[in-house]
Amino acid sequence: MEALINGLNDLIWSQALIYLCLGTGIFYTLATRFLQLRHLKDMVKLMFQGKSSDAGVSSFQALSLALSGRVGTGNIAGVATAIAYGGPGAVFWMWLIAFLGSGSAFVEATLGQVYKTKQDGQFRGGPAYYIEKGLKMKWYAVLFAIVTVIATGVLLPGVQANSIAAGMNNAFGISTTVTGIVLILVLAAIIFGGIKRIAGVAQVVVPFMAIGYIIVALIVVIANFSQLPDVISLIFSSAFGTDAAFGGILGAAIAWGVKRGIYSNEAGQGTAPHAAAAAEVSHPAKQGLVQAFSVYIDTLFVCTATAFMILVTGMYNVKPDGMDPIVNNLGDLKPGPGYTQQAVESVIPGFGAPFVAIALLFFAFTTIMAYYYMAETNLAYINQKVKRVWTEHVLKIAILVVVFYGSVKTAEFAWTLGDIGVGGMAWLNLIAILLLTKPALKVLKDYEMQKKEGKDPVFDPVKLGITDAEFWEKEYQYQPDPKATKSGKSISS
Repeated sequence: MEALINGLNDLIWSQALIYLCLGTGIFYTLATRFLQLRHLKDMVKLMFQGKSSDAGVSSFQALSLALSGRVGTGNIAGVATAIAYGGPGAVFWMWLIAFLGSGSAFVEATLGQVYKTKQDGQFRGGPAYYIEKGLKMKWYAVLFAIVTVIATGVLLPGVQANSIAAGMNNAFGISTTVTGIVLILVLAAIIFGGIKRIAGVAQVVVPFMAIGYIIVALIVVIANFSQLPDVISLIFSSAFGTDAAFGGILGAAIAWGVKRGIYSNEAGQGTAPHAAAAAEVSHPAKQGLVQAFSVYIDTLFVCTATAFMILVTGMYNVKPDGMDPIVNNLGDLKPGPGYTQQAVESVIPGFGAPFVAIALLFFAFTTIMAYYYMAETNLAYINQKVKRVWTEHVLKIAILVVVFYGSVKTAEFAWTLGDIGVGGMAWLNLIAILLLTKPALKVLKDYEMQKKEGKDPVFDPVKLGITDAEFWEKEYQYQPDPKATKSGKSISS
């Protein structure tokens, strides 16, 4: 079974997928004229605009929900794994895929908004919806929905649970079985409360955990500040194969940087559009820009914090597959949360292991919540013609079982299953958004034109020649946002 799973993972994560991810990011960076830089100010402002409704959540809640999916074990264990197998240069490739992926994230989130629908009293949307409505390919949409239910409901939660259990065991000696039981009890209380409860928890926990983690990272980096210039130089020299020690693993640096970068920031993977579609906004591009910024928060802040902590303290090994160790500072310690724990411990003895374990608990647990929401959304898509309540209960039970099982199984197997889930969704979604480039760019152009005219942008799909945007055509009614007005008066036409 392990041989079969590993073979499937190698097939999905061939060089073709890495080139597709990089190529899509480059294409949208150029097609949107470096939207990631031009609209940076708007990205920050829009995070705090919009308000929740009976059917949807606010822009900030949707951002928090998306970040709860992005910011997870990949930001701690994933960064350590990338460094261990790809060397310090992998960090640069994580940065690059985040910058390029921000363009892809804008497109997929915008499409999620354009083709969203109101189902069972709440907004639903995501790749399955925009594939069916935008591409008119029902079979493709159903395929994506099935793959996503399997990936986010079965394959991916185990990785997060495994990291939580391992971190708690390392720091406090708590049995992985006990951790697994506690996780499923708390998770059950949240997921049975629906999207409102999930978003409510996310908007409180996500900012708190990210800010706290970055503060500790700054303390560790400042304590080793003299090492920072050398570390930055090492990252760049290793990324381009000019460093003597790491010159022979350039391919591994690129592969692991891109792979773990995508796993962490999820740009183009097709997960974030589910949260983006739940937002109550007046124009799809607004939430697209907010989600584009979430990639920066994930990789350029949280992942970078982890990487710098590990590298400035020297608490890492580098052992590419099939090669002798290039760096062996931590003996037999396996790549994962242990690297970050050791890094913090080296500066604040007695604090590192517990802190990282608790940070990982928050990071990974909120990601499991987000995974459930994504799985539920795609199950709702599959069941949209005939509501089958029992399938939702089966999904809830399944994810609870997987979380417990993931807590006690081996890390290597958990990561392999997670990679298969990420890769399968990425293949299907990246192809879909490339085929839907035209309407996505129309929406961006319309947003920019309205902003140039001094308006609060409002979306009209009929005017843009975009069909099957049913919610916007038939149900949407513009409500002026006080935060998007000047002198108390609406700046919309």
